[in-house]
Amino acid sequence: MADEASGGSGLEFHPMDQFIVKPLFGDGAVGMFTVTNVTLWMALSVLCIFALMVLGTSRRAIVPSRSQSIAELTYGFIYQMVEDVTGRDGIKYFPYIITLFLFILFANYLGLVPMAFTTTSHIAVTAVLAMAVFLTVTAIGFAKHGLGFLQLFWVSSAPLALRPILAVIEVISYFVRPLSHSIRLAGNMMAGHAVVKVFAGFAAILAISPLSILAVTAMYGLEVLVCFIQAYVFTILTCVYLRDALHPHH
Repeated sequence: MADEASGGSGLEFHPMDQFIVKPLFGDGAVGMFTVTNVTLWMALSVLCIFALMVLGTSRRAIVPSRSQSIAELTYGFIYQMVEDVTGRDGIKYFPYIITLFLFILFANYLGLVPMAFTTTSHIAVTAVLAMAVFLTVTAIGFAKHGLGFLQLFWVSSAPLALRPILAVIEVISYFVRPLSHSIRLAGNMMAGHAVVKVFAGFAAILAISPLSILAVTAMYGLEVLVCFIQAYVFTILTCVYLRDALHPHH
């Protein structure tokens, strides 16, 4: 069937196979406690964070090493983002936000390694991250302001007749946040990797092999940029949601 679908050329590739969750040991079914390829690459992401932020800065010096420079630049970049978006009140949540950024960043980049698994391409992973952010900022909002947090949904600057309508819209948009937050990351990572796999599959056809290689190279370069951008977007949206929890007044 594959040969007939490809005109007898023998060309057969499945770009979505790279997203299949498989047991790391054996070929049995995947259960709740099964160690899978997702488990492996998430653990590697954590080890990369440890290597950069702990081992890379263990020998701190006035003239920093490369690893120390990268760690310090990352620290300063996220710290400035948190301070600019959330204000001084949000600095206490900086450790959580930088951990979130680094985990997504390393998970994205490790997914570019040949034969690797992109954990952030799965909605199950990104949904957990997004729900953690949603529940955290909601809890912070109520803990800090009590019922006054509900002012977030009441647009006092709008005409009185429109405020109830806007309140409904604000409530819907608030509860849609974890959905959009998770789908944006998973969708972008999955789409990019699938396109790379499609172009790589066409490299088997001699007539268009050079064009396919150029396309794969260009897409791979784009994915390097997308990996950082998606980690940045997820993190800055987290800061925006945190700012709303700390300062709910419109």
